[in-house]
Amino acid sequence: MMNIEQILEKALGYEAADIFLVAGIPVTYKCSGKQIRDGEERLMPDNLDTLIREIYAVSRRDPKNYNNEVDDDFSFSLSKLGRFRVNVFRQRGSVAAVIRVIRFGLPDPEKLGIPESVLSLADVKKGLVLITGAAGTGKSTTLACILDRINRSRDGHIITMEDPIEYIHRHNRCIVSQREISIDTPSYLDSLRSALRESPDVILLGEMRDYDTISAAITAAETGVLLFSTLHTSSVSNTINRILDVYPSNQQQQVKIQLSQILKGVVCQQLVPTKDGGQTAAFEIMKTNNAIQNMIREDKLHQLDSAMQSGAAEGMCTMDGYLLKLFRSGVITKDTALTYCVYYENMQKRLAL
Repeated sequence: MMNIEQILEKALGYEAADIFLVAGIPVTYKCSGKQIRDGEERLMPDNLDTLIREIYAVSRRDPKNYNNEVDDDFSFSLSKLGRFRVNVFRQRGSVAAVIRVIRFGLPDPEKLGIPESVLSLADVKKGLVLITGAAGTGKSTTLACILDRINRSRDGHIITMEDPIEYIHRHNRCIVSQREISIDTPSYLDSLRSALRESPDVILLGEMRDYDTISAAITAAETGVLLFSTLHTSSVSNTINRILDVYPSNQQQQVKIQLSQILKGVVCQQLVPTKDGGQTAAFEIMKTNNAIQNMIREDKLHQLDSAMQSGAAEGMCTMDGYLLKLFRSGVITKDTALTYCVYYENMQKRLAL
């Protein structure tokens, strides 16, 4: 049986995104959305206990949560290997872990296919920018690329609050303060309130999870800082509705007015399989202009798709429009475009042209 460092080295060799340590199957690596089982030797509960205790040892993390049978989420670095985000949990009476592989250094947006219209959100000086999508679709990677551009292009103080920290940003033109929830600060809400007293220019709030953090984020964006955050939503209109839905009905009109003033951009993304067996990101991109401000304020979110289609010159695009572009560029198949599109019948017609 391999030790944990050998498993991590093998994951890097495979260029894996995730490692699964689960009883009843061999060590499993997730590569470009597909699983690679390492040999035939199945992991047993005793093997898993040894491997996970090795993780706590190499990460120098107190195993009190593990010993108390509490789910644990943390990250650590190993020299010459990379950073790893670990979630330890229990299933069917045994322990298990999923490890996210994060290589040293920051991602290259060109290799990842992140378009300039997304990266240019780094030029925004104040307000709220949201990167949304399902878990594991690359929201943190997109944000890391945008923050890196800010760090290299202008002076300021960037404060990130993450659970846990994934990408490490070095001080460049900006001072970068990175805070990990539960280690450097008790919660997102506490960290966000504190950040406003730390002369911030840019704030990254890892996730807007509930009413309190959403409300605090909107208040922070109104103070004149640039605030980035994420939500698990699949479209621009769903994102705005998700924010509104956490408020009582008698406050929603006021929040629409606030959002129309502070919301500068929403990027929704998903990962789709490519013809060559890999994956690429597909984006829905909205940048707020006068017309979109009015739609948000007057609750005409059903018109956002039309506004994004007509805003192509400003860098806007619907999800279906982006998938169509990927298909016409030969990156994805027609079936993939239909599987991941929003409006199936309309996409069928557009693909037939």
